[in-house]
Amino acid sequence: MSMRDTDEPIRFDTKIAVLLREDLEIWQRLNVTAFLVSGLSTQFPEVIGEPYEDADAVGYLPMFRQPVLVFEGTKETLRNAHTRALSRALPRALFTSDLFTTGNDRDNRAAVRAVTTAALDLVGLAVYGPKNAVDKVLKGARMHP
Repeated sequence: MSMRDTDEPIRFDTKIAVLLREDLEIWQRLNVTAFLVSGLSTQFPEVIGEPYEDADAVGYLPMFRQPVLVFEGTKETLRNAHTRALSRALPRALFTSDLFTTGNDRDNRAAVRAVTTAALDLVGLAVYGPKNAVDKVLKGARMHP
């Protein structure tokens, strides 16, 4: 590999995107985003880059190899994005309003399991997949300010 090849910008054919409901408090937006992206690396280890190390050789955990784009939209935008993600069978994570009242993974899963797909009160959705498919899922959403 030549030096020129290593200096080329890295392009990804996939996209990691988070869609948040626009009426969330700031702390909720941050919390929901963190929870939503946490599952990606367990199912798709290729999204994780190499470990970090500073100039003093102190090591740090690896992170996503590509940006996570965060969007916002109305409740209807979120519902439509969820429907499109399901119809395209894209990998997804969800966060419902019920999860703000639980305090652990077991109760979170039970809260989601108790509600039909159509009745989920979505406040956040993460989607991973080919760029064009993710873009279609996010139609109507806008970049988070």
